[in-house]
Amino acid sequence: MTDASAATIEQPIDRAAVLAALRARVARMERNGAPEAAGIALCGTIDAHLPGGGLARAALHEVIAADPGAAAGFCALVLARAAGTVLWISPSPDAWPPGLAAFGLDPASLVLVRAERPREGLWAFEEALRCPAVAGALLVVQGAAPDMVASRRLQLAAEAGGGVGLLLLPGTARTTSSPARSRWHVEAATPVQGMRPCWQLTLLRYAGGPGGAWSVRWRQDRASLEVVSDSPVSSAADRHQPVASR
Repeated sequence: MTDASAATIEQPIDRAAVLAALRARVARMERNGAPEAAGIALCGTIDAHLPGGGLARAALHEVIAADPGAAAGFCALVLARAAGTVLWISPSPDAWPPGLAAFGLDPASLVLVRAERPREGLWAFEEALRCPAVAGALLVVQGAAPDMVASRRLQLAAEAGGGVGLLLLPGTARTTSSPARSRWHVEAATPVQGMRPCWQLTLLRYAGGPGGAWSVRWRQDRASLEVVSDSPVSSAADRHQPVASR
C-alpha cells in the first residue's frame, strides 16, 4: 500500500459519541434563552467561592475519597440538595439508605442500582444523567477512573439531562486531565467541639474558578454544612498535585 493510498483511509466513526454530542447540543439549544438553573448550595462560604454561586448542575464532578465514609457523606449531601430523584450506582455492597439519610438524602427519592461490572456501571450512569427526570446520579468507581472518552460522554449526558453527576473515585485512583466541571478531594477531619462528622474538603480544580480548601462540619440537627476554617488557594495547591485544566 502506498503512502498516498494509506492517507485516504478514514478512521471509523464513533457513532454513539456523535449521537451523544448531538443530543447535548440540541438540549443546549432548547435551553437557550432560559435562565441557567441555580447551582446546588453547599454552604455560604463555599458557594461564594464557586462560579455561579453553587455546585453546577448539568455537569460532571469528580470526588476523590481519601476517606470513603467522609466522601460518601459529602456526596449524599450534594444529591439531597439536588432536590429530586437520584440514583446511587455501585458494585456490592450497596449503600445504606439510613446512613445517607443523616445527610438529608430522603430514602424515598433514592434509587439504588447494583452494577458489578465497570461497563455496566458506566452505562447505567450515562443513561441516568441523560434522563431529565433524574436530578442527580452517582457512580462508585473501585478501579481506574474513566478515560477521557468515557468522561466526555458522561459530561455530555449531564448537559443533556440537566442533572448533577458525581464520580466517586477511590483515594488511590490515578487522575489526569478530565472534562469534569470540578474535582474534589474529601477526607475526614478532627472533630470540632466533639461534633461529628467533620471533613476536609479540597477543591483541586473548578472550570472558570480557583481551587480552595475548607475544614467543615455537618450539623445534622440543623441540616447545615458549616465552615470551621478555610485555607488560601496556595495551601490547597501545595497539599495536592495540580490537575491540568481542560
